[in-house]
Amino acid sequence: MNMHGVKAIYRFEMARTFRTLMQSIAAPVLSTSLYFIVFGKAIGSRMGDIDGTTYGAFIIPGLVMLSLLSESISNASFGIYLPKWSGTIYELLSAPVSWVEVLLGYVGAATTKSIMLGLLILGTARIFVPYEIAHPVWMLGFLLLTAVTFSLFGFIIGLWADSFQKLQVVPLLIVTPLTFLGGAFYSINMLPPVWQSITLFNPVVYLISGFRWSFYGLADVHIGVSVGMTVAFLLICLVIVWWVFKTGHKIRN
Repeated sequence: MNMHGVKAIYRFEMARTFRTLMQSIAAPVLSTSLYFIVFGKAIGSRMGDIDGTTYGAFIIPGLVMLSLLSESISNASFGIYLPKWSGTIYELLSAPVSWVEVLLGYVGAATTKSIMLGLLILGTARIFVPYEIAHPVWMLGFLLLTAVTFSLFGFIIGLWADSFQKLQVVPLLIVTPLTFLGGAFYSINMLPPVWQSITLFNPVVYLISGFRWSFYGLADVHIGVSVGMTVAFLLICLVIVWWVFKTGHKIRN
């Protein structure tokens, strides 16, 4: 394992984050704070509890997931797309580093940034809405698992994209709508039975449900199913990345 190569990639990506601190960290935290003010205070104060939890506290896991998914994808996809765009990807491919080491560097940096962001949002939420975390270890574990999984997914998008516009297609047109429809602002048990069944085809439901369980012990889907679905998606992403580097698809031609 070439740890020098991994550290070089990781440090470069983290340095880029701190050079663009307002865009990478401050902007997502501020935009999520607006959700807490509008939904947690203004609207939440006029709504009843959901399974014994105030509405403002109930939406916290969903809002954290909304930011975590979009930022994990954005950080990882942009990180690997820049070398493709500038042409330095060929120097990376000719360097004495394997695809595993490249993956550890880029995805590790994207995961670190996403976890930092998630913890900052949780700290900011405390200012607006009181909440408790019933299972803090599970919460941190689920935060890490989700950040790694969707950083991998973003890495794949960065390898696939051949323009800056394509980097935004999947997060804006697929991931964000699925998050809003995945129980970020409501429990799927509030839906009619038919729509509950349809909603279970949305993979984001399992992420939000599992993360919310770690806070309040409430879940729309069993925690084991949520973890299993997330791990399955992570393994699929690993296989796709391995195939891309093995065949050179989108990176050598």
